[in-house]
Amino acid sequence: MEFKDVMAQRHSVRAFTDQPVSDELLNELLATATSSPSWSNTQPYQIAVAKGAVLEDLRERLPPMFDDLVSLARGSKFKQLKAMVTKDGVPDGDFRPITDYPKDLQPRRNATGQQLYELIGIERGDKMGRHLQMRENFRFFNAPVALFIFVHEGLDVYSPLDAGIFLQSLMLAATDAGLGTCAQGALAIWRSPLEKHFSIPENYKLLCGLSLGYEADETINRFKPQRQPLQALLVPER
Repeated sequence: MEFKDVMAQRHSVRAFTDQPVSDELLNELLATATSSPSWSNTQPYQIAVAKGAVLEDLRERLPPMFDDLVSLARGSKFKQLKAMVTKDGVPDGDFRPITDYPKDLQPRRNATGQQLYELIGIERGDKMGRHLQMRENFRFFNAPVALFIFVHEGLDVYSPLDAGIFLQSLMLAATDAGLGTCAQGALAIWRSPLEKHFSIPENYKLLCGLSLGYEADETINRFKPQRQPLQALLVPER
């Protein structure tokens, strides 16, 4: 495709088919993304690729952990304090996915969520419906491949910056190859399930995950939130 068409067609896919992605294609996409620029060419990130039995183990483990976390958040102060002491069900990720958005950004977040739930028929007061949809993040939306991005702690904000550039390159390469992707900050809530399967360097911190595969013909995949006009992003001169 033309580059502008790839940019226009890339979107967050939240429903995948069970069609496998070949190792050859996956490695080709990752190799393409490694040409991304980085801070002094340090490439301060590591990628864990989960598929097959490893992915299925994570797909089985993570959703109940999310259920327990929601239950804990809605539980008594005593229950929450006990969980903090025992570490049972408490997030052990390296970063805290943002929950309290800045006031100037909250309206756009609200509008995006409202439009998504309206499209798939989940009403505002349907807490269970919203819970189940959020829970799909931890099933990787049925994707056959999940990637986890770790960033070096020694370069401050520039490691996540470089990882973001890498992710954009990977998502665009996947789109050009006819695949879909969804970058997911929620997948950074727990690190310990990944340590069971991967030898993660201690100085690398879990930033986010990415589901990858072939897009399913589902209503939710028609969701494409409206972007702000360019003028709204340009800093005006004094």
